[in-house]
Amino acid sequence: MANHSDRIPRATLKRLPLYYRFVNTLKSKGIDRVNSKTISEGLNIDSATIRRDFSYFGELGKKGYGYNIDSLLHFFKNEISKNNEIKIAIVGVGNLGKALLTYNFSIHDEMTITEAFDIRDEIVGQQVGNIVVKHFDEMQETLQNEAIDVVILTTPETVAQRVADQLVEAGVKGILNFTPNRVSTPNDVQVHHIDLGIELQSLLFFMKNYGNK
Repeated sequence: MANHSDRIPRATLKRLPLYYRFVNTLKSKGIDRVNSKTISEGLNIDSATIRRDFSYFGELGKKGYGYNIDSLLHFFKNEISKNNEIKIAIVGVGNLGKALLTYNFSIHDEMTITEAFDIRDEIVGQQVGNIVVKHFDEMQETLQNEAIDVVILTTPETVAQRVADQLVEAGVKGILNFTPNRVSTPNDVQVHHIDLGIELQSLLFFMKNYGNK
């Protein structure tokens, strides 16, 4: 598949995982076709924005016919993760960090959490899932040696910015921030803040429209 990412706006690329998850949920309901109005209502994103986003990807759908869900999922999955292997680190192994490590979630088979760091003596050295937690002091060296540039941040919010600064120093280019605190980074480091509001919006949409189906 051709690489479209050099001409797709950053805002559009950021919405791709939202689209992927939403369409994947539709597929699980046995639905095989979707239009922009349905996606708009489910994600609270303007229909015109969705149609414009999809226009960057070529002929994914036809007017009055909608989009084929299997085709959308195939396309989004490939666009979201083009690299052969994506190694991820997690910083902060509290309740949420442990849950993520135990599940070691992915939307792609080659996207895996391979390192975890914490500062507490009672956590360091423990194996959670299949990862042994390392001390925070080892973080920067490990990230550089392992060429990890994606990090999930699940620290207490009071230290989130300080940790983010150290991640930037270590060469990290992407941070998935689960903390309530918004962190600032240079322009070449992407931060995505997990927004429960949009997740709830999507949930309420499915409750309203597919609850009895």
